Amino acid sequence: MAGPQQAPHLHLAELTASQFLDVWRHFDADGNGYIEGKELENFFQELESARKGAGVDSKNDNLGDKMKDFMHKYDKNADGKIEMAELAQILPTEENFLLCFRQHVGSSSEFMEAWRRYDTDRSGYIEANELKGFLSDLLKKANRPYDEPKLQEYTQTILRMFDMNGDGKLGLSEMSRLLPVQENFLLKFQGMKLSSEEFNAIFAFYDKDGSGFIDENELDALLKDLYEKNKKEMNIQQLTNYRKSIMNLSDGGKLYRKELEIVLCNEPPM
Repeated sequence: MAGPQQAPHLHLAELTASQFLDVWRHFDADGNGYIEGKELENFFQELESARKGAGVDSKNDNLGDKMKDFMHKYDKNADGKIEMAELAQILPTEENFLLCFRQHVGSSSEFMEAWRRYDTDRSGYIEANELKGFLSDLLKKANRPYDEPKLQEYTQTILRMFDMNGDGKLGLSEMSRLLPVQENFLLKFQGMKLSSEEFNAIFAFYDKDGSGFIDENELDALLKDLYEKNKKEMNIQQLTNYRKSIMNLSDGGKLYRKELEIVLCNEPPM
């Protein structure tokens, strides 16, 4: 069940950042970061109902066919689920800060550069009080005009989205959900996250001299190895993009254990 009350804001012509979050929270009932299964059915039915109420109707009356068309259009990575960045494409919103990031901070390299500036202790988290500066940085880079109240709204909304346990910290893998699906290289590693033991073994294998860091060529070999082990395909362009993004966490071409651990492990290092 989607709950007794109707989903908020679906009838509106445009949504603010906080209204978008209300919609997301309403449908991602189990809080796993996706609208899927029964949640997806509920979302689609309520969206259809809201659109009919607003006078937006389609010629096709078959709900199953409509849903297939809908998923074909919006489920960019074809995993049968809707994630936050995909929902941002669906809902009509003028002040959609997620779309702002997708359109203007489109590359994971830019995102990682900004992240590194704020995650100064390389913990895989930025403190909530640094988030405002991080967002301001990304918006400036995108030449996106904003005022102080709008920046404050974005900051508060992202805090509500990601700081679920209220500890005042935001994780890299969570924040990277602001990126377009096809640009979010961290999502590509979701199905093959390593335990600490596995990570230590693979890092030691490539850090032959025990220096505590690897270079770009060694990272290249490590990524290929990881993909082959997990029987996943990756073309040269993808490999180049992922390597470049990860190397943005490096220090003068040296990728230290902690940085790589943030990307490849289930939990960031403590």
